[in-house]
Amino acid sequence: MLPHHSLSFALILLLSTFSINVSATNNKLPKGFSIDLIHRDSPLSPFFNSSMTHSERVQNAVLLSLSRSNRLGQSSMAETSELVETDIFPNDASYLMKISVGTPPVERWAIADTGSDLIWIQCSPFFDPKRSSTYMSLPCGSDPCNSLPRFIMQGQQYPRCGTSNECTYFYAYADNSYTTGELGTESVSFDQVASFPKTVFGCGQPNSGGFSINVGLVGLGQGDLSLISQMGNVGRKFSYCLPPHSAKTTTKLRFGEEAAISGNGVVSTPLITKPGYLSLFYFLNLEGITVGQQTVRTGQSNGNIIIDSGTTLTMLPSGFYEQVEALVKQAIGADQFIEQNYPYKLCYKNANSMQNFPNFEVHFTGANLFLKPQNLFRPISNDVICFAMLPADGMPFYGNVAQIDFEAEHDLDQKKVSFAPVDCTKQ
Repeated sequence: MLPHHSLSFALILLLSTFSINVSATNNKLPKGFSIDLIHRDSPLSPFFNSSMTHSERVQNAVLLSLSRSNRLGQSSMAETSELVETDIFPNDASYLMKISVGTPPVERWAIADTGSDLIWIQCSPFFDPKRSSTYMSLPCGSDPCNSLPRFIMQGQQYPRCGTSNECTYFYAYADNSYTTGELGTESVSFDQVASFPKTVFGCGQPNSGGFSINVGLVGLGQGDLSLISQMGNVGRKFSYCLPPHSAKTTTKLRFGEEAAISGNGVVSTPLITKPGYLSLFYFLNLEGITVGQQTVRTGQSNGNIIIDSGTTLTMLPSGFYEQVEALVKQAIGADQFIEQNYPYKLCYKNANSMQNFPNFEVHFTGANLFLKPQNLFRPISNDVICFAMLPADGMPFYGNVAQIDFEAEHDLDQKKVSFAPVDCTKQ
């Protein structure tokens, strides 16, 4: 998630492919299950920081969105990189889930990450693999180890062999944050409803800067190391429904048969896979946006935006954004408020008195989504709201504010993403 104190969901890596044969052991729900999902900023979150102001949370989320877009869009990204050291902890953009690792199981909170694939938790001092009867270290010559991204960190190349021939990994994210540790296989379970033995798993160890908080990460991307690719007979399908960030409720992250959404309001768009390091991400094709009665077209058809539950704002190509912003300004008609302390481009004061929110429709290939004011504007103080979209010099993202109160189903086998408007606080 983002700069210096947050973990970006976007990865800077190039993975080669390998096959992992893992079967799900789940007597209760062998073909589907669901678990709680909670926003890090919710008052119900164990990491909710009551001393942090709303403005500080908003600022962090803006920086996250900008950093991820710019870093992932750099054409110079290579498989081998020299990275600086940062701490990792869930920030304003994080959605959290519980994961249990080992036998006997050790339960921890983890970031649900649609933009990466490695599953890991901070081991020492929270989880000791020597005390788990199901942990197995992976040797440095194993296929999973050979398929890890290659990085140079503090003069050492990763992955590398440890003192006992174990695979030592280094896994970097787009904001320069990272995890490093030992790669192994372990029993991974969720809420006592689903268990996956021999799951490839990263046992993260403290770095010299240390992790800021006891937290792990569950990769939900398209890569072979992700949970989605290691669920066996559950299948490669998941869905989520994102409530407002401050909602005092949990929602559900659903897998397999339970992930299917249905009804008259469901629309679907093709899931597009890119080559190389971008193959982890869920690309959609954004054809255009309608504001009021006017439509702006992107003129593209090859998958031009990443849908990501971990990016807060929607990042649009700069020229396209400017046209959309102009239409929003025209439709609202009120005087624009210049916000000095944020990189937002379009803000208004006295939001409660504003009535002219325009009809706003996002056109993906085969799927039109009608967005509400809560999807378009984000309060940054008691009397100022800002447009929750920004121009992207790097990679475009369809962020989680735009996805609030939509069920979103990712079906990797059918290669499609489906949406349905609902009240996510009641899911």
